[in-house]
Amino acid sequence: MKTIRLSIIGFGAVGQGVARVLRNKRDYLVHLGINLLVVAVTDSHGACIDPDGLDLRAVLQRKKESGTVATSNASSLDVIKNTDHDLVIEATPTDIETGEPGLTHIIESFKHGRHVVTSNKGPLALQYKQLYNEAKKHGVIFRFEATVGGAMPILNLAHDALAGNRIISIEGILNGTCNYILSRMTEESLSYKHVLGEAQDLGIAESDPTYDVEGIDTACKLVILANAIFEMDVMYGDVEVTGITKITSEALSLANVENNVIRLIGEVQDGNKRIMRVAPRLIPKQHPLAVGGTLNVALLKTDTAGPICISGKGAGSMETASAILSDIIVICHKNT
Repeated sequence: MKTIRLSIIGFGAVGQGVARVLRNKRDYLVHLGINLLVVAVTDSHGACIDPDGLDLRAVLQRKKESGTVATSNASSLDVIKNTDHDLVIEATPTDIETGEPGLTHIIESFKHGRHVVTSNKGPLALQYKQLYNEAKKHGVIFRFEATVGGAMPILNLAHDALAGNRIISIEGILNGTCNYILSRMTEESLSYKHVLGEAQDLGIAESDPTYDVEGIDTACKLVILANAIFEMDVMYGDVEVTGITKITSEALSLANVENNVIRLIGEVQDGNKRIMRVAPRLIPKQHPLAVGGTLNVALLKTDTAGPICISGKGAGSMETASAILSDIIVICHKNT
């Protein structure tokens, strides 16, 4: 059984979710012939490192009690450059303006011959082609299922299960916060401001919800789909974006009377007419995209298999960690 040594860079909700999943799934992974050793974990305060493998229970407890994993002042870059390991889990927060620190973390990992799995949308939305070329140049594997649909396996579906199909278009709900707000506004005839506050109280929306409600998060995910599945060379600025902040309860009520719902839909299509847009749209209630709550959903139109629709939780630490785990398993199998 081959041992794969890995680091977790960033130990917020996603990084902690990864640690919990790796603990919970240890026996299952061994059954698959995979022995994972987490040799380093970092957060904004420093790192903990053990070449023989960290006790993840102790790391999680230390984070809970003291607010940091740090037992040394080593930075994330120090760990990536100087700690002997095979695979980097990059789970730092998204910054759509610069892509940092994730962009530098990923590139340095490639330069040091380390495979990368990430949940960070920023680097991919800004520099997909550079990252793709760097991974190829250094002969390492780069996986990022968790960047688009959380637990919804849209990238793996397109690349693996639908291999041999030409994907004609993808449209879907790719932001659970917006979907929750629009669903609640429709169900209870509530104002946008009221439901946003409710979503923030429940932890569904951030204290600054701009990325979500202005459609920025959905647009970033659309860029990743366009580049990874359609092999476009596009960036965030290439997407036409309209958010949900101006949708009124009256508009939702009128749609409801007509047996429709309003949802924030991201759509990408290549070919004679290239489409890349995010906007609220009227959707018939019977349509596969008319899901409620915090669910994500995607409809892929293919040339051979026809329309394929998938749905799942688009956020949450454990749900996102499940997508990261699937990418880890793929990399481990390719290296045995």
